[in-house]
Amino acid sequence: MGKYQSSRAEACLICEEHKLEGIHLFESFICMDCEREIVNTKTNNPKYLFFVHQMRKARTLQERRQA
Repeated sequence: MGKYQSSRAEACLICEEHKLEGIHLFESFICMDCEREIVNTKTNNPKYLFFVHQMRKARTLQERRQA
């Protein structure tokens, strides 16, 4: 998993906005803004559960691609 800059915007798995810079997780794109916020969010913050829920979508999408 590495930082990525594209010549075309991709939809972020977390915020669903189209961005140029981010990372790929299970072939899903997470923008740099969301990645930074995820890393800095404490587990007792209510937003943490939102991030967990959104990232589960990456695993679900990966499983569908493999089926």
